[in-house]
Amino acid sequence: MFERLHHVQVLCPPGGEESARAFYAGVLGMTELAKPPVLAARGGCWFRSGGWEIHVSPVPGFTPQLKAHPGVLVDDLDALERRLRTAGRPVQWDPHFPGHRRFYSNDDHGNRLEFLEAITS
Repeated sequence: MFERLHHVQVLCPPGGEESARAFYAGVLGMTELAKPPVLAARGGCWFRSGGWEIHVSPVPGFTPQLKAHPGVLVDDLDALERRLRTAGRPVQWDPHFPGHRRFYSNDDHGNRLEFLEAITS
């Protein structure tokens, strides 16, 4: 019935699109997508890389969620960690996920992201 995940939506404060672009396109190297005009009028921005998209949407009264997050599989977790640290971004390793190495980071709005790499024997 289900094929795959299409996108994850995270929120930001009104006017937070430039910070989102700096993080998702600038730091993570994702490609910004053109939003359809009717949706572009609502603000926000969309990004894609590999098999996932993230949609950043502004909302009044924004408060970041401390535990909610997308979990993204990557093929070189150490390279991503270096990229994030070089950009001055937080990296918090968590060894408690069987069969994977993982860490958390946050975008400029405090949205939590989990990055994982499968452990191969």
